[in-house]
Amino acid sequence: MKIRDYLYSKAVTLCFLGIGLIFVTLFMRAAGMDIKLTAVSGIFYVLLVVLWLSVSFWRDNRRLKNLRKLVEGMEEKYLLGEVLSRPVNALEKEYYHIMKIVSRSAIGIAEQAMREKEEYCEYVESWIHEIKTPLTACSLIISNDGDIKKLKRKIKQADNLTESILYYARLRTLQKDILIDCFQAAQVINDAIKSQMELLIAAGISVETDGDFTVCSDAKSLLFMLKQLLINCAKYCPGCQIWITADSGRILVEDNGIGIPAHEISRVTERGFSGTNGRNAGGSTGMGLYIVRELCSRLDITLQIESKQHEYTRIILEFNVMADRKI
Repeated sequence: MKIRDYLYSKAVTLCFLGIGLIFVTLFMRAAGMDIKLTAVSGIFYVLLVVLWLSVSFWRDNRRLKNLRKLVEGMEEKYLLGEVLSRPVNALEKEYYHIMKIVSRSAIGIAEQAMREKEEYCEYVESWIHEIKTPLTACSLIISNDGDIKKLKRKIKQADNLTESILYYARLRTLQKDILIDCFQAAQVINDAIKSQMELLIAAGISVETDGDFTVCSDAKSLLFMLKQLLINCAKYCPGCQIWITADSGRILVEDNGIGIPAHEISRVTERGFSGTNGRNAGGSTGMGLYIVRELCSRLDITLQIESKQHEYTRIILEFNVMADRKI
């Protein structure tokens, strides 16, 4: 810190000290004090001010140098607020508390970013292992009998996995990609079934649909959610029957498959939770229903999951924004 800058920061104080010196000198002269004694008193006053400025400058400059050295030696500079020296006056105390608040906020943001990065890396790693299965199967099919139907199914699996990781990557910026519009629920349901028809046929699954209503939401996201539910059925419940009903602002997807253990129902939408069925089936990332839950949250859709093991699984998507309340 330069002396000129320091004196500038003390300009208001020095002005008042100067005014005080003038008034004291005039008072002393008015009281009849000898001019020499008045001059000596004035000089002594000025020397005290200079001494005060010198000591304050030395002390503050040393503290600033220590602070710079501390900052330069820190890798995570957002932690500075946690290692600041204790304040010495009222103003510094206020700055100190403000820095604490800012620092702790920065720490929270940094920790959240690190967690998200770790979670993303973990998912990418598990996704790579999972997508290797259909890709390897494609190579084997081409090398052997070249069955086109089998090849299409494996390509569809790889396509579904790719779409899943793309939606996961977009969750952070999903608000920018959402396009709210009104459309018929039955159309999106039929599109989802058609897109997964090969997997459903291969798994021996039949689908029945019923009903329709107009809904205002993001059609692409809803299509992805319905496809994910059908993919889960094909993966975990081969040979089952699926009923999809659209009525009164709700889409109900029900199957008569293996169901979900009662103690796992509340956890199936957690990030990375594969559960008993996922472990038995193998190759599950546990991300499908997690992404569905996150999309529902962003689109103001209520997600309900009901199930009884070895009997049924029922998933309900309830739309809180209907055609007569378009946003």
